Amino acid sequence: MKALADMAARFQELHRRPGAFVIPNPWDAGTARLLASLGFEALATTSLGLAITLGRGSVTPVEILDNCKAIADATKLPVNADLENCGAHDPRAAAEMIRLAFRAGVVGGSIEDATGDPDKPIYDFALAVERVQAAAEVARSLPVPFMLTARAENLINGRDELDDTIRRLQAFEAAGADVLYAPGLKDLATIRTVVSAVGKPVNVVMSHADPSLTVADLAEAGVKRISVGGSIARHLVAAFLNAGREMKEKGAFTFLRDAPPSKQIKAAFAAGAGAKPV
Repeated sequence: MKALADMAARFQELHRRPGAFVIPNPWDAGTARLLASLGFEALATTSLGLAITLGRGSVTPVEILDNCKAIADATKLPVNADLENCGAHDPRAAAEMIRLAFRAGVVGGSIEDATGDPDKPIYDFALAVERVQAAAEVARSLPVPFMLTARAENLINGRDELDDTIRRLQAFEAAGADVLYAPGLKDLATIRTVVSAVGKPVNVVMSHADPSLTVADLAEAGVKRISVGGSIARHLVAAFLNAGREMKEKGAFTFLRDAPPSKQIKAAFAAGAGAKPV
């Protein structure tokens, strides 16, 4: 428990100190250790990245929790969990996912207002707020501080409603969320509008934002935490497919020139397993 408490304290400090920090998204123990070896100070899971490794378009709550444990156990870094809608519509049932994620070894996690139902993709406002409040109550009851992130999913679910997104984030903040997150923010002007409308740290995911934006740009706009969701996993899928096509269509293997030697990979795994904040 002491080690978990130490990670929780470090994770909270990252959100308090000046400037912004990058929290990249591994999807298994190996990618977690590789990212840790590069000196990142915290990691976040990605349900999309996990789904890619399983060859599916979605994952179950049990698979999410198992993945949380695998990534949390892989390094000495704090881990924030992508818990999707926490596996349930009912607020109390969804909130229990926070407790289970904590038991898996993560010190932060998210609850979102996306239902998973394409016919009604976003929870009604009152229910969405009730779900965040229930999750916050569970997070506050844990023996180690747990940072709850509340996500407003309008912008990536066909509802281009910034005013409603901000209204939800403000209500989630009042309901007890520690970090606020609206996937789908694309430009600095919109990001500034969101950041200025709330009082808690804001996470921006670069998988939907202008990729020319830098950490310095986002920090200047007031963003605290920068993630990439499943983007690294998708980038590697592109490299994998390109290598496959080169072999199949050209009978060539030039992709091997970019492959690091196995000795270098093994060294990175070893460094990542014992990584500490830098």
